[in-house]
Amino acid sequence: MREATGASAPLRSNARILERSIGFLLTAVQPVTRPMLTRPTPCAAWDLTMLLLHVGDSLAAVHEGLAGGRVGLRPVAVDPADDPVSALRVRAARVLRHAMAFPGCADRDAGTAAIGDLCLPGELVAGAGALEAAVHGWDVAQATGAGQPIPPDLAADLLDVSRTLAPPCGRLPLFGEPLDPGPHASPGDRLVAFLGRRPAP
Repeated sequence: MREATGASAPLRSNARILERSIGFLLTAVQPVTRPMLTRPTPCAAWDLTMLLLHVGDSLAAVHEGLAGGRVGLRPVAVDPADDPVSALRVRAARVLRHAMAFPGCADRDAGTAAIGDLCLPGELVAGAGALEAAVHGWDVAQATGAGQPIPPDLAADLLDVSRTLAPPCGRLPLFGEPLDPGPHASPGDRLVAFLGRRPAP
């Protein structure tokens, strides 16, 4: 099994960032009501329902990696979509239960997760989950009108993570091209601009 390289942050450090990111996400979804579910979001062509379902799917994949050391190539079974906020909370709780320790690939030391024939360092799994949770938490906050910024210390940590997972060249397709956040931008504004979002006024 091949091992992916390129991450520098320790696993437990990224696991703690993941915990903080999920905390921010859960705060962001608190104001969501059923009438809000059709609202637009900063994610082009996604309303709030679609965004919440995407975040839930992402958390389910992170949970697979943390709990079993393997992320399946097929979509994870979808929870009932009649209450996407409750489904997201359930999946977030599952991730938090496994954020600090997980078994890893069967033929490697703990701290790795397999995707197909690729064995990823665990810090990439935790870092990717942290980035998804926090940035999409910001998206949710914009859609509800609450507009909570990503906390500065968390955003600064995630900027380091994002430069590994989403470099300006060859970045993953889920992220837009970086935008200019302005000379006096906060860490949260720099993070969302780096990932192709226009900071809130």
